[in-house]
Amino acid sequence: MSESTSPYGEQAWDERYRANHHTWSGRPNPVLVAEVSELPPGSALDVGAGEGGDACWLASRGWQVTGADISSVALERAAAQTKERDFEVTWLHRDLSQESAPEAYDLVTSHFVHLPIDRRRSLFENLAAAVAPGGTLLVVGHDPSDALTGVPRPHLEEAAWPPGEVVAALGAGWTVVVAEARPRTATDPDGQEVTVHDAVMRARRDGP
Repeated sequence: MSESTSPYGEQAWDERYRANHHTWSGRPNPVLVAEVSELPPGSALDVGAGEGGDACWLASRGWQVTGADISSVALERAAAQTKERDFEVTWLHRDLSQESAPEAYDLVTSHFVHLPIDRRRSLFENLAAAVAPGGTLLVVGHDPSDALTGVPRPHLEEAAWPPGEVVAALGAGWTVVVAEARPRTATDPDGQEVTVHDAVMRARRDGP
């Protein structure tokens, strides 16, 4: 499949962002807040940073943040947001399923990246490789059980994964802290509250 037809490529994501003035809420992902609030700030890499909500939250808490995304349109919006809010964030136009990170970080986090299974494995491996000794990896996605809820999840059959899939990509030298399908409340197309599940995996690389 070519870049022009792939639903996971840069062109497709640029078009999605151009279709809306704001695609995301600008608020940090709740799992990020829950899992990272007690960690001492250091260097952080936010992969699939989108319009910068998670990166801005990390920066506000003293982290030295690099935000990476495949979409140049998203990165332009994220840079404008950080300038407006006077946060220091480095923006990186990179596909981490195809390339490695430029350095190692105390925290590597990625939320709801949509990739088919053949590219997810390389993404998870590259995320793990970017974590410094003693650092934390947090990966969050849609759990496959969401297919039963009626909540719209485009390309869910390819973009969802169980948390164990991330664990399997880690290799030796890790302590898995959390690997679970975590429930939360959402609203289906009929306006009814339903329970969906996020695939949450947090692990610490062995080291100091």
